[in-house]
Amino acid sequence: MSKQYTASNTLKIGTRGSPLALVQARETQALLMAAHDMPEDALEIRVIQTTGDAIQDRPLSEIGGKGLFTKEIQAELLCGEIDIAVHSMKDVANVLPDGLVLSTVLPREDVRDAFISVKYNSIDELPFGATVGSSSLRRRAQLAAMRPDLKLVEFRGNVQTRLRKLDEGVADATFLACAGLQRLGRWEIANPISVEQILPAVAQGAIAIEQRIDDESISAMLAPINHAESKLRVSAERAFLRVLDGSCRTPIGGLALLDGDKLEFRGEILRPDGSRIFNGVWHGDASDAEAIGAAAGEELKARGGEGFFD
Repeated sequence: MSKQYTASNTLKIGTRGSPLALVQARETQALLMAAHDMPEDALEIRVIQTTGDAIQDRPLSEIGGKGLFTKEIQAELLCGEIDIAVHSMKDVANVLPDGLVLSTVLPREDVRDAFISVKYNSIDELPFGATVGSSSLRRRAQLAAMRPDLKLVEFRGNVQTRLRKLDEGVADATFLACAGLQRLGRWEIANPISVEQILPAVAQGAIAIEQRIDDESISAMLAPINHAESKLRVSAERAFLRVLDGSCRTPIGGLALLDGDKLEFRGEILRPDGSRIFNGVWHGDASDAEAIGAAAGEELKARGGEGFFD
């Protein structure tokens, strides 16, 4: 590591300010401290407010889609105000600003969605016409396909806000990512849903670290904490999303699994109302991860036909 960081010359870690984002930033901080025997005061966590955090009264699809939780952080990274940015990978747009790269993926957590309710234990237990809150177009479309009788309402906010809304009776149930609940120490409220029943979002459960492409010192520092298997899986999923031009206006699920040197990819596209679904499973060599994800995207795009995402 050519550049030395100290209490007077800290490595600056940019992040959102939500409780989950701060946990992820602290995880990154701890891994770097362990990898390079650095004192805690040599790494500074800087909270940056994003558009997605500032605007809470409208669905994400109405205010710009992907990038709402990253663009302000990326701007700070480009101008040198921070040295690295820590993101939930599923929030990161497929096309990055020039000069930036997602160089590092931390060990991935549980990819599944969790069913959350103070009254019921599963989707099947929900009574006819029950109200379910979710801000995710993917989850709403998947649920509409499974249970068209349910009433779906917009449900934004961090984990704590959504749990409060359940307690207040705004909805009978909601969904959260298992990974977030694990990282926040709230696993006791989770009812995990199998990936066969609900396919998760692309890159769900993965933490990404973004840096400036030309910063060789940072590249060397991050290399020891990169988790190769997680990065490989996510590369297939993001290649799938890239072909489909996925945004917050597009219900898409994707998951890559590794078994030795073989990769299995599951992909799904849906109409927002759940009326049409195209899905499949693809297999190949792990070394072809991105190609497998891209091929899956091309096949589903062709099966959906022109106008499917309009």
